[in-house]
Amino acid sequence: MTRLGDLERAVMDVLWDTVPGTSDGVTVREVAEALDGRELAYTTVMTVLDRLAGKGMVRRQREGRAWRYQAAASREAHIAQLMLDALDLGGSRDAALVRFARSVTGTEAEVLRAALADEATDR
Repeated sequence: MTRLGDLERAVMDVLWDTVPGTSDGVTVREVAEALDGRELAYTTVMTVLDRLAGKGMVRRQREGRAWRYQAAASREAHIAQLMLDALDLGGSRDAALVRFARSVTGTEAEVLRAALADEATDR
């Protein structure tokens, strides 16, 4: 999975934060308005969304002359994929997992334990 640049991440944050899964998505103009503090040109936002579509990060659907965009996957799915990709960077995947497990807080460890227990019962 491709890591996102600063502007790509800001655009994805707009999609993740403002577009419910049942929505038809948002237009370039709506994304640009949500990024109002950045003072970006409409064409810049359009280019970023087009590139994100090319990377498979967003889905788009034609609506008249415009496109409506929505995230192809949830923020959580994206982060999980980044973590899996990081494990594949080299070295021992097991050692990296152990090091990660030792670095989480007690609450995070409980979340991991519960998720692993749920996964074991689903099989």
